[in-house]
Amino acid sequence: MSSGNTTPSVLELRVALTTHDYERLVRFYCAGLGLEPAQVWTNANGQALMIEMGRATLEIFDESYATAVDQLEAGKRASGSVRFALQVPDLQAALDRVLAHGVTMVHAPVVTPWGDYNVRVQDPDGMQITLFQVVQRE
Repeated sequence: MSSGNTTPSVLELRVALTTHDYERLVRFYCAGLGLEPAQVWTNANGQALMIEMGRATLEIFDESYATAVDQLEAGKRASGSVRFALQVPDLQAALDRVLAHGVTMVHAPVVTPWGDYNVRVQDPDGMQITLFQVVQRE
């Protein structure tokens, strides 16, 4: 599916979340996931911040595939049309940290057929997030 062009047509993926409880969601993503703001904006229009989260990819699933992934990670079709998947270096440490900061565990950790260690959680605003650790393959 490559166009053969050496210059990428997209240089960065940014996802913008809008919330009714800004401080709560900032606490979850910064303290809960251990992320640092890269930029913070405060003015007469309100507050915002940007968190750099490493390399970004976009996955596009049809409904059948999304159902299969949700079944594996959540036990049923549970996510909406958008779900984050965040690779973490230590799944148990990340899970302990987010549980201490108001996250809801949707399903206990599982080892996927592709060999990753995944857990499905939900942020304070209801966004489903898969935390995953790549398991060393032999």
